[in-house]
Amino acid sequence: MPTLIVPGLKSSGPTHWQTWLEHRVAGSLRVTQRDWNDPHLPDWSSRVRREIARATDPVFIVAHSFGALAAVQAASDHRERIGGVMLVAPADPDRFGIAEFLPSKPLGFPAIVVASTNDPWMALDRATHWSRLWKADFVNLGEAGHINADAGFGPWPEALALLQRLQRAAEFRLAAERVAAFRLSRAGQLYGHQWAS
Repeated sequence: MPTLIVPGLKSSGPTHWQTWLEHRVAGSLRVTQRDWNDPHLPDWSSRVRREIARATDPVFIVAHSFGALAAVQAASDHRERIGGVMLVAPADPDRFGIAEFLPSKPLGFPAIVVASTNDPWMALDRATHWSRLWKADFVNLGEAGHINADAGFGPWPEALALLQRLQRAAEFRLAAERVAAFRLSRAGQLYGHQWAS
């Protein structure tokens, strides 16, 4: 399944963990924005939606900061095409006046929110609040700042491990759906056989 890398404001430079991850995940694609300095949710989320629509398979999304807000809005509109999302240090939507435009119920696909206790862009209690609304797994990294290159997050093997955890969850969900479909078809066949006899 393809992986979309969705950076936040000013994109993710060469020393950022998203760039490191992008070079280690086959089939990854960085979503680019028209203006990396203008956090305009409709524009940013439409770029994410476009890449989701272009993919031939369900996608995974690894997003950071404001990119996480754009990603979660776009992904919630295309639940059936999402394998899972990893939202690292999401920015507080209240700072941008866009909270009402984000989903406020379970996302319907595997999700992980990664936050820290001293992120200047989102207080821990707010990150916890959104994580609960979305029914996302929550990972608290402690005092990790904004979980970016400035905070020391260049090469970050834990990001790869979290992505792999999402991929396993998606595989499990797909297998469970196939088993349920098989059982349903078998039940229909048995019911049809009993009806005929």
